[in-house]
Amino acid sequence: MAASGRGAGNVCTTMDFVLTASELAFQDEVRTWLEAHLVGEFAALRGKGGTGQEDIPFPLLIEWERELARGGWLRLGYPTELGGRDCSIFEQVIFHMTYVASRAPGRIPNMGLTLAGPTIVAYGSSAQQQRFIPKILSGEEMWCQGYSEPNAGSDLANVQAKAVLDGDEWIINGQKVWTSLAQYADWCFVVCRTDPQSKRHNGLSYLLVPMDQPGIEIRPIVQITGGAEFNEVFFDDARTSADLVVGEVGKGWEVAMGTLGFERGASTLGQQLSFRQELDDLVAYAQRTGVAADATIRQSLAQAYITLEIMRYSNLRMLTVIGAGGVPGPEMSIGKLYWSNWHRTMGEVMMQVMGASGMVAPPDAIVSDEKGAEHYPLGARQRTFLYARAHTIYAGSNEVQRNVIGERVLGLPREPR
Repeated sequence: MAASGRGAGNVCTTMDFVLTASELAFQDEVRTWLEAHLVGEFAALRGKGGTGQEDIPFPLLIEWERELARGGWLRLGYPTELGGRDCSIFEQVIFHMTYVASRAPGRIPNMGLTLAGPTIVAYGSSAQQQRFIPKILSGEEMWCQGYSEPNAGSDLANVQAKAVLDGDEWIINGQKVWTSLAQYADWCFVVCRTDPQSKRHNGLSYLLVPMDQPGIEIRPIVQITGGAEFNEVFFDDARTSADLVVGEVGKGWEVAMGTLGFERGASTLGQQLSFRQELDDLVAYAQRTGVAADATIRQSLAQAYITLEIMRYSNLRMLTVIGAGGVPGPEMSIGKLYWSNWHRTMGEVMMQVMGASGMVAPPDAIVSDEKGAEHYPLGARQRTFLYARAHTIYAGSNEVQRNVIGERVLGLPREPR
């Protein structure tokens, strides 16, 4: 993949790269597979799903994830000796962009594939890799993330959940919160305090914990959108094997930070393309309804386009570092801060464009839930507006990202504690 200006003729020209013959063949393989497999029960999923939308039942999205696994698409970027398909970072980018360009369904936050798997490959023992990676890549086992707690959200070093070694098992007690899709997960990677005398970053361990056991209770959290993607998880003498510590006992902070580093990578340009699709759809709606004649609305849409282009170039810079074999530093925090603010603002622009109609649902859209309670389902733009408020909080809040940039990059004084 060679750098170039914009061209025409294939999906990835928006990356300002010219694809090699083998990369063009790979792109065609992705597109052809998607066309052949978005059929049957999956045919109606095109253009649906995605972060916060919840217009596809999670069990069906999990089944689609397993369909991708059967096609070998969960194996990208994993080492071949563990059953992976050792694709380059550029091929992974091509997959994500082609996937989004095909309007394939928005995917669940597959914590096993994107977070647990890369962490186990980087820090885990050979036995852990052999045990977990094949089932992650086959879609057999789903994962959730046990980081945040009621008093340790953005301040992860304040973790209070404890684990005590009892013979050949760890006994875990404590609470985690905002645990995405815990109700469907088979395993959870849990950051616990294994040294009771330790403070802050020291004395933490990174445990792999089975979710199907008597010592774990899951309570869904109903969101402002009406869905329940997030959960509280309570550990009451939950257990896991003594050998399921990733990395060294008491050195889990390094592993936990490594996991967060895997959270943003090859999919970033695919995400940016999905944002562009949202913006294009909104512009078309504004033109169709006549509100594009309003100068204020035109200004908002133009500003959204300009800032989205800045995001694209920032993502290209980050991927250039990764493609050259480097490890992104401030680019990660800059990227998270930028896209989360952009999408939150985009939700506000959506409501500005929709006007009063964005505040209501059509009377004939009323539905009843399983308890008989009636409510109006939200439209996609309404869901985006409400859900995008969370973007600036999860995966490192805006305040945390600014502190990282200010203190670690610019060398500014630390924030008072």
